[in-house]
Amino acid sequence: MPCDALYLHIPFCLRKCPYCDFYSVDADPSLMDAYTEAVLCAFAQAPFDLAPLDTVYFGGGTPSALGGERLARLLDGVRSRFGIRSDAEVTVECNPCSALPDTLSHLWDAGVNRLSLGMQSVDDRQLALLGRMHTSAGVQDAIAAAYRVGFSHLSLDLMLATPGQSLSDIGRAARFCAEAGAEHLSAYLLKIEPDTPFGREGVDSCCPDEDGQADAYLYAVDVFEQLGYRQYEISNFARDGHIARHNYKYWDCREYLGIGPSAHSFIGGRRRYFPRDLRGFLGAPDKFALLREDGPGGDLEEYLMLRLRLSEGVTWEKLAGRFPGFDPAPLREKARPLQKGGLLVCDGAGLHLTPSGFLLSNSVIGELLL
Repeated sequence: MPCDALYLHIPFCLRKCPYCDFYSVDADPSLMDAYTEAVLCAFAQAPFDLAPLDTVYFGGGTPSALGGERLARLLDGVRSRFGIRSDAEVTVECNPCSALPDTLSHLWDAGVNRLSLGMQSVDDRQLALLGRMHTSAGVQDAIAAAYRVGFSHLSLDLMLATPGQSLSDIGRAARFCAEAGAEHLSAYLLKIEPDTPFGREGVDSCCPDEDGQADAYLYAVDVFEQLGYRQYEISNFARDGHIARHNYKYWDCREYLGIGPSAHSFIGGRRRYFPRDLRGFLGAPDKFALLREDGPGGDLEEYLMLRLRLSEGVTWEKLAGRFPGFDPAPLREKARPLQKGGLLVCDGAGLHLTPSGFLLSNSVIGELLL
């Protein structure tokens, strides 16, 4: 299957959140101008042939901090170099405080048709604790502005198991998302990384323990389902027909090209990545000379690891088609005790994890792949 997916990393934030470990720097206008030119240069230098793009994803950082005009230029460059299908999904991640009407208008006019809004919570105390720059009212304003411009495909992010968060807080946030008309939700358990302000300050001691995290996660899965959001991946939920097409390609072990500092790619059967170094990216005459090899991709183990993040899991038929000679018997044998524990379902069609299995996905998948 030809590569038809492009990820662009926008490494700028108005202010870095204290829990975030993604690569980003301060949103300096001169740096953002230089970065826009560098990425346009990278398009011209790209040594990979792509099919007309089915998905384009601007992630970060905070892509909306780059501003509508720069993002529109980048999307025009994508269209000129690679081509974009008329029915493509084109997503930009936004924070509510930078989802300004002018920015949103530029994005809509440039061909962006899906927004992923970093809401995280609708409780102002929680938002302040998480170091977010917006308020609940700001989320409402950003959503209203997006709808006025013409956007209808909207995804909202929600953070679970944060200090002081109750199940009723999760329920209130879920109802807010439903009433706002969001078609897609992403809900993540707060993970404290060591090399972040939260990690250095020991905030994990204020977070729910493993039982509390499990309660929060399973409650969210249940309430989302009641509100019409079907779980299709460990942390992602959608109303019918509105899964994130781009991210689904990752979990389906399909190829994609990533451009920008820290961006990863799976293309030509190999995994590669750009270093987390904005200055290096800006200064390199040949941007793709920076790419570092990360080994082959797409083997059976990797395919199982990724597909088992999806609620649909794997089917024996697709496994046999992708990996001729595949024998499901060993996998079914390993699955038997895990199924008795309620962590997965294994039957004549295939294998998939349950919500309880998702909570322990690393361990469950590890047991299956031993």
